[in-house]
Amino acid sequence: MKTVYVVDANVAVKWFVPEIYQTAALRLRQSDYELHVPEFFLLEFGNVVCKKWRRVEVTETVMKLMIEKVQNGSALKWHKDAPLFPKAFQIANETYRSLYDCLYLSLAIAIDGQMVTADLKFYEALKTGPYDNRLLWVEDIPE
Repeated sequence: MKTVYVVDANVAVKWFVPEIYQTAALRLRQSDYELHVPEFFLLEFGNVVCKKWRRVEVTETVMKLMIEKVQNGSALKWHKDAPLFPKAFQIANETYRSLYDCLYLSLAIAIDGQMVTADLKFYEALKTGPYDNRLLWVEDIPE
């Protein structure tokens, strides 16, 4: 049985750009994991990539390659946002976290997986609550 993970955009960016936790994030790509994302992932990922290009952290060629690989060439399993919204909205209101982040968590619950994140503030806020079994810190991805 494959391990099921929901990948948030801040983890996926590390697959392409050298930054903190990159080695840990790359373990998701090198193993036999099943990787899932909500449709919203593409917008959030694209926004981060655009910011990196504007800050001259990546070239235009790399920016386009990142989008292409995530959108068309990756092994990500995509999920519609609408069915995830009610639970995400509930979690966001319960925890005072962003609805965007809670959409990933809602997907993890829906598919009986874990959300992998490199967002320390989000992780720290929820790691000891009712959703702790659905969260995985990026550095804790098994080798």
